[in-house]
Amino acid sequence: MNIQWYPGHMTKTRRMMEETISLVDIVIELVDARIPYSSKNPDLDTLAKNKHRIILLNKADLADDRATVIWTDYFEKQGFRVIQMNALKGSGMNEVTDAARSLMQEKIEKLKARGRINVPIRSMIAGIPNVGKSTFINKYVGKTTAKTGDKPGVTRGKQWIKLKKDFELLDTPGILWPKFEDQEVGLKLAFTGAINDDILDAETLAIAFIDHMLLRNADCIRKRYQIEFDTIEEPHVVLRQIAEARGFKLKGGEPDLERAAKILIDEFRGGKLGRITLELPEDIDEMLEAKAEKEKLKAAEDRVRKEKYKKKKK
Repeated sequence: MNIQWYPGHMTKTRRMMEETISLVDIVIELVDARIPYSSKNPDLDTLAKNKHRIILLNKADLADDRATVIWTDYFEKQGFRVIQMNALKGSGMNEVTDAARSLMQEKIEKLKARGRINVPIRSMIAGIPNVGKSTFINKYVGKTTAKTGDKPGVTRGKQWIKLKKDFELLDTPGILWPKFEDQEVGLKLAFTGAINDDILDAETLAIAFIDHMLLRNADCIRKRYQIEFDTIEEPHVVLRQIAEARGFKLKGGEPDLERAAKILIDEFRGGKLGRITLELPEDIDEMLEAKAEKEKLKAAEDRVRKEKYKKKKK
């Protein structure tokens, strides 16, 4: 399974961000609190390397609160300001302004000393598709400024939004990165709706989701659908049980797996399975170690091939 989704407008967005990054003091990135690592765009670390950074753990109400504390600590140790929030309900909004002013305090004081007052703090808002960026902006500003929707890729152009005399936001369209470093990252983005649902059919996505849930959150499925299964059960068997429990049937009497799959993913995204976090820092460490080992092995194989080629030429 090879998951990639990088439509043409994202290339334009990246170029636009490269051209305008010099205009801002702070880069505010919204990530999904259920998948903080997988929803954090690695390209921003390069684009915004000399900028102040704030990470907003959005949809924190859908994530396991203990895991969110762990992730907050993880990012803070890397030098980020971190705020847990729920853009839909408006929680955490005031903290964003306070954090931005705190980060810029030294610069503001220096400007005041030179007679420059009310120089606006300029921030760029960034995030992957469907992470709740437009909802955040509308709640933050207090009116419908940015387009919102359940499908990824609703916002298509940059726009400056003046909040107060000393605060301006540069909104940018949701953007991914050209190649996911691990297919687990792509799957998690698909689970949460950051990737267009047309990329994977519903059954394939649901089976992959169940496979992931069996490792750590099997009880969430058991409780929601009132079914029993072992954690070593095959995911497609669990999907069949969900269809049967909900009474989803095709004309011939067979369980309607596609309908069950869509319901499962929709209910996860809506928080009906409970507060779930799909990854922890320790999982990421394991993934990166495995990736490093794979790269070492590939490099060794390449060296062997080159040596064989040299010997043949002799």
